[in-house]
Amino acid sequence: MGLTVVGTVAFDAIETPYGKTDKIIGGAGTYVALSASYFNKDINLISVVGEDFPQDYLDLLKKHNIDINGIQIKEGEKTFFWKGKYHKDMNVRDTLATELNSLENFDPVVPSEYQNTDYLMLGNLTPLVQRQVIERMKKRPKLIVMDTMNFWMDIMLDELKETISMVDVISINDEEAQQLSGKNTLVKAAKVIHAMGPKYIIIKKGEHGALLFGEGKVFSAPALPLEYAFDPTGAGDTFAGGFIGYLAKTNDISFENMKNAVIAGSVMASFNVEKFGTERIVELTEKEINERIAKFVELTTFNMRKI
Repeated sequence: MGLTVVGTVAFDAIETPYGKTDKIIGGAGTYVALSASYFNKDINLISVVGEDFPQDYLDLLKKHNIDINGIQIKEGEKTFFWKGKYHKDMNVRDTLATELNSLENFDPVVPSEYQNTDYLMLGNLTPLVQRQVIERMKKRPKLIVMDTMNFWMDIMLDELKETISMVDVISINDEEAQQLSGKNTLVKAAKVIHAMGPKYIIIKKGEHGALLFGEGKVFSAPALPLEYAFDPTGAGDTFAGGFIGYLAKTNDISFENMKNAVIAGSVMASFNVEKFGTERIVELTEKEINERIAKFVELTTFNMRKI
């Protein structure tokens, strides 16, 4: 089923204890769309770049069956750029540079051929841009999922809450859930966020997995123990792409199938951290993905006798 992704297509420069990169392709929209492309072959991408964005990167997106007609190319402007450095504890990072460039005045356009999309994934952007895309859809999609971050909670909480009230699923990490809700436990946080509008809440816990709340139920997904994690950039976006891509492929938005989608997202995020940037997720095979799904099944399958 049709899937439209909204998010940044950008340049990143990354440094971790394992090395560093020059400018490479990045951005939430990039990670989401590439990840989703392994499950769904009907993906549209809405974003903006400058005239400095290489054709090779646009061709890479098209190679993954991503329609790029929704990407605006701003003449005379540069592409959004982020530079960051991760520490030994890669949950901690320093932002060394953020250049909004063409993203600063991004006015999203929803092409006519995207109007009948069934699934809409709002990657991390300003709440206003996310809401504009929803409002510019002539027909409400079957499912709207959004990602956000604490930055928007700090500077435009009211705008953020208005956008949250319009979506079906919100995906955030544990610290963001606690900040947004004002609660110190994730169960309480989920209840508060649920009251804001979303039917389902995904709370990501990094190397400790993810929680799915909805319909009065809770599902806990593990994270795959990895010997090496080279670069966590885009892991949350890659998770979101696997999640929404799987739902669009199966066209089943029941809680039971969302549990499968959370695992699909976790699988894709586990690949993403194995190399820098998008390097790992652009080269995956169906065999690799299925083998890793099997590993996740092994993590959660056991036979226990009653005591």
